[in-house]
Amino acid sequence: MKPIRIESGIIVYYGNRVGRVSDGRAVVDPMFEGPELIDFLTKQRNIREVQWTDGMFDRLMSAPRDAREMEVLKNCRIWQLKPDVDIRMKFVSYDELCKNFGPPDLENYQQVYDGAVETNDLAALYTKFYLDYPASYTGHIISMSDVLELYDESGSTFHYVDRIGFRQVDFEPPGQSMAQGPIMQF
Repeated sequence: MKPIRIESGIIVYYGNRVGRVSDGRAVVDPMFEGPELIDFLTKQRNIREVQWTDGMFDRLMSAPRDAREMEVLKNCRIWQLKPDVDIRMKFVSYDELCKNFGPPDLENYQQVYDGAVETNDLAALYTKFYLDYPASYTGHIISMSDVLELYDESGSTFHYVDRIGFRQVDFEPPGQSMAQGPIMQF
């Protein structure tokens, strides 16, 4: 058996499921980025671009072995208020923010995480980023006033972390593209 191969759309690297191929795009965990894997991906005729996305390894290893059984998972971005915004905007409920400052404005936010996650469930994501966030997460623990974005090639949904649960909000990051992240074009 070859050390690097593609099985049913899953990239297998020395026995580890490290990425997925779909519609000419390979999405691969950057933990495995190296000359051998890059060379393999470059030689694949069905791959036009490679996107390195944090969390793909965890997502694939926790998913069923059969790719057909896998839930279609979105990627996740976490947005937190910038350090220089009015302190009274931080750690408040959605209603309190709207009453005192108007609805959330993404101009006041900075991205602290962008990567693949193992679920689309908002409560499970809250727990993940509260208790055991990945190394590439650069913010404080997730809390009220943060915005959780779930996205894929079809678009994004944004969810304000409220006092209890989440409130879906409508805004788009300025100049943000859906396929953010390091991409190699072939």
